[in-house]
Amino acid sequence: MKRLAVLILAAVCGLGGVAWGQPRKPRIAVGGLVAESNSLYPRANPMRESSPVSREEWLHAAAVANTVPSGIVEAAGKLGLDVYPVLRAGASSLGYVEKSSFDEKLNELVRQIKTASPPYDGVILVQHGAMVVDGYPQGDAEVVHRVRQAMGRPFPIVVTHDFHSNVCQEIVDDSDVLITYKENPHLDPKQRGIQAATIIAGMIRGSIKPVQAIARPPMIVNIVYQDTFHAPYKPLVDESRRLERTNPKILAVSVPGGYQWGDVPALGPSVIVVTDNDRALAEREAKRLSDMLWALRDRLVFRAPDAAAAVKDAMAATSFPVVLMDTGDNIGGGSAGDGTTLLGELLRQKAQGWVVVIADAEANRAAFQAGIGGAFSQMVGGKTDRMHGDPVRVTGRVKALHDGKYVETEVRHGGGRYKDMGRTSVIEAEGSTLDLPNLLLLTDHPTSPDSLHQLISNGVYPQRQRILVAKGTTAPRAAYEPVAARIVEVNTPGATDINPARFTYKHVRRPLFGVD
Repeated sequence: MKRLAVLILAAVCGLGGVAWGQPRKPRIAVGGLVAESNSLYPRANPMRESSPVSREEWLHAAAVANTVPSGIVEAAGKLGLDVYPVLRAGASSLGYVEKSSFDEKLNELVRQIKTASPPYDGVILVQHGAMVVDGYPQGDAEVVHRVRQAMGRPFPIVVTHDFHSNVCQEIVDDSDVLITYKENPHLDPKQRGIQAATIIAGMIRGSIKPVQAIARPPMIVNIVYQDTFHAPYKPLVDESRRLERTNPKILAVSVPGGYQWGDVPALGPSVIVVTDNDRALAEREAKRLSDMLWALRDRLVFRAPDAAAAVKDAMAATSFPVVLMDTGDNIGGGSAGDGTTLLGELLRQKAQGWVVVIADAEANRAAFQAGIGGAFSQMVGGKTDRMHGDPVRVTGRVKALHDGKYVETEVRHGGGRYKDMGRTSVIEAEGSTLDLPNLLLLTDHPTSPDSLHQLISNGVYPQRQRILVAKGTTAPRAAYEPVAARIVEVNTPGATDINPARFTYKHVRRPLFGVD
């Protein structure tokens, strides 16, 4: 991006310490509280601090990943910034965040930023953007508000968000810059980290003065339409890139799609435009892109086959594999990963050549007790609740056992590299043939299907199968599209049911297209 390159050059030329009459490099804190809260699910989750690591360990981990901190660390070396990790904490997605643990962690985050010696010159808050806390519907906004209260102005606060963020006016008011991922699947976190570091460097140097504006059309964009690499959402993302590339006054344009399982007033997509001291331009372009979103609404009417129809259609396909997205049990969206709707339907219709992954530690223990080659007959899945189907009897033999760890070497959704599912077992289920085995992969922990190595590391080769079930909606596409003949989003029940009509929203704006 031309604008980004100019900012980097300007920052490098001015961040050597002499520009401020001080011998040290500017010090930037990087941290935050992260949760993608499915607040439609009635459960409180504690906010837990990430395992403490040294700065050196943090820098190394960032260097080998594709995350927002990866981009910040890479850019910092070129920009003359010293970056330091401060508190990082997170909470489970299935439910909302419990208030007392949130307050405790947030107070500690603020303390670490405020009392640092030497003092920090700015902070990049790496947040998700869809956190709901008991007492704070817009949890991310509360984080930024308290940091702003503690540090005052003009202390630079740059915020990064996931694409699935519900952005409110308050967080835009309290932050200097808010940037969200452009891509879904999320392949660009590192680029957003570079962008955030570049902008905060320019702020500290005094070469730019960011102002920002937000516009929010009265709608939701159903997650099945949030694939930014295809229409209808792709043209909007393309326009955001064009503005950043061609207008030197525009520092960042974000077009997050929203997170439809957050029952909050800010539910829905938004447009955030950051300019160099041109508020009118920011407001004008935010409104224009918001109007582009609103104009898409006739193409966003919810449609998706149910499990029975999807399995029947996949069995009749002539090109394979067909990937069935188990959208109601979307692990990345906060579900438990033990939904049985599609598994039960595959067994009922006597499909062959399928692969299903289920998080079920109890059934997995039974597989380990049986050992490789041992008989297996267990009730599988459906144990977290009854939203995702009942437990299903699976009979077969144990084909493989594994430690559940694997490495993703490609850039995939979220940018992570090292994965750990807990122990895993592969069950060759009833109805298998040598050419078309039916394979059930059991895991101890739910793990979002963002990598084919989840299967390959367990001796399951997706290209050889006819039907692959992935518990997600859009996120798995980056991994599965290279091998899939077709990908189908299936309307399965669960905590992440993609049909808004199955939920009762109490706190959203009304009327809201896609809900009303």
